[in-house]
Amino acid sequence: MHVLYEEDGELKVGNVLASAPASRHVESPHGRRSKVKASNVVLTFDAPAPAELLARAQEYAAGLDTDFLWQCCGSVEFGFAQLARDYVGREPSAIEAAGVLFKLHAAPMYFYRRGKGRFQAANEQTLKLALAGLEKKRRLQERIAEWTSQLARGEFPAELRPLRAELLYAPDRNKPETKALEAACRQTGLSVARLFERCGELRDTHAYHFERFLFEFFPAGTAFPPHPLPEFTAGLPLAAAEAFSLDDGGTTEIDDAFSLSPLEGDGWRLGIHISAPALGFSPGSALDAIARERLSTVYMPGNKITMLPEDAVAALSLDAGTERPVVSLYFDVSPGDYSLRGRFSRIERVRIAANLRHELCTALNQTLPKNVRTGLPFEAELEVLWRIAIALEKQRGKPSVPAGITDYTFTVEDERVSIEPRLRGAPLDQLVSELMILANSSWGELLAERDVAAIYRTQGAGKVRMAVHPEPHEGLGVACYAWMTSPLRRYVDLANQWQLVASLAGKRAPFARTSEELLSALRAFEVVYARYDEFQRQMEQYWCLRWMQQETLDSVEASVVRENLVRVDRIPLTARVASLPELPAGARVRLAVGPIDLIERTLVLSYTETLRDTPREIADAAALALADTSESDSR
Repeated sequence: MHVLYEEDGELKVGNVLASAPASRHVESPHGRRSKVKASNVVLTFDAPAPAELLARAQEYAAGLDTDFLWQCCGSVEFGFAQLARDYVGREPSAIEAAGVLFKLHAAPMYFYRRGKGRFQAANEQTLKLALAGLEKKRRLQERIAEWTSQLARGEFPAELRPLRAELLYAPDRNKPETKALEAACRQTGLSVARLFERCGELRDTHAYHFERFLFEFFPAGTAFPPHPLPEFTAGLPLAAAEAFSLDDGGTTEIDDAFSLSPLEGDGWRLGIHISAPALGFSPGSALDAIARERLSTVYMPGNKITMLPEDAVAALSLDAGTERPVVSLYFDVSPGDYSLRGRFSRIERVRIAANLRHELCTALNQTLPKNVRTGLPFEAELEVLWRIAIALEKQRGKPSVPAGITDYTFTVEDERVSIEPRLRGAPLDQLVSELMILANSSWGELLAERDVAAIYRTQGAGKVRMAVHPEPHEGLGVACYAWMTSPLRRYVDLANQWQLVASLAGKRAPFARTSEELLSALRAFEVVYARYDEFQRQMEQYWCLRWMQQETLDSVEASVVRENLVRVDRIPLTARVASLPELPAGARVRLAVGPIDLIERTLVLSYTETLRDTPREIADAAALALADTSESDSR
């Protein structure tokens, strides 16, 4: 005796080895033995053999018309054997009964299961909806297949073009367009970006990286919404001394300037003047909403995205020839040791006499230490400020700018890039850094003394973080440090300036230490500022690779950082070199330049030789290692 039974939603056949009232001991056609509940058995038969019945019943089912069976079975619950009997007009054979069962079992939209071997026909309206859905799915699968075929051929379907950015940067795997794209990538063995490139939808690699960043952080674009201009209260006093700024050539948001005037008797009065957007608009205003959404200016080679609108920046920037509202910090400077005394702050206007640029003042980096005059504007004032910076650095016991570190200036014009190194720690860098540290730490201390909330930068055990409580910054050697000197470029500085202005004016500060506005600004700024900084580094890496292509370099010189990581000379680029022999940090090597991939921002470098300015024992070891590697490769 044989049985047809249902197990885990599947129909199976087997030879009965033993029977009990509640179960059957069954052997499958493949020899597997199992215990089957009697309630799961839907058909008992003697012939044909189980495997033959399975094959012939499925063949018989293939010839049945599902819709005809649905029309014949009526609306009440029925058993498959009853329907088989009605269909053939007699007692059905085991093959015919099983064939009808297989057909019913395979059409769940037409027949609802009501038990083992029992079914009920779906009502007409429900069936129509189900069939419509099935047809829609079929047509969608056809479209997916067609899109996949087009993409694999290097053609980009027009229907996919509105989703171009989403498919490139954040594909939704539930969408049919994404399914077609992923299928085409599997067929061609290409990444999404490479497939887009092949289809002509990724012609500009720079735009590819830049648009990825915009897609994540500026999905609505970089244009600013309508907004009012900053409005200032009339009657601010005018500072007695004129001020000047010192910035890089590409700086357009000039938010800090200095003044130096002689005191009666001896010494000078030092003024640090910071642009005061906090006087022009308030928390909760339209401009605040813009700044709070962006949180910082985004920098990248050849471009930037400002935190504030251009017209607002133009009204606030400390541009030469203008009088601008500022928050000023003053000190009296003693001659001789250049020590500071008599600190006070003031809200006022200041006239900006000049905007000095580092690029035009580089000669001062050599002449200031030698006390040699070059005839540059404000040279005497810059020398005094530098002497003050030296005294401040000595007092803190920490360098404001680490010596020996090189910064790089990127200039991108007409798709050509130039990269110019600038050694940090020069007198002009030291001057600006020390005066900014002085302002940020002085105003941070002022707010702490008055118990006014602020966002502080702290450092302990080597970890830098932001907090609303004043704590030491060990790296700078100050008791507390609050960013306040870049309110046009960083939202933290702007929020702190609102607190400072309120304190100086004798008013209640807009943010309490536990206010959600202040804490959420802190949290959001930390995340976004780090991501902006990461993007800047990525784009600098991209333009380094573009520069190497532009200069058609076939080899470069580099220094070993550690293991197989090297730092390429002349540009801020580090890379892994798989063929690099074991060398100590600092060893100088020559590397052959291989393929450069601007989409992945990678390049292939291979070791050529250890340079002569590396100690002889290191060079000999490297040459031996290279010979061993070459011999091994040949084998």
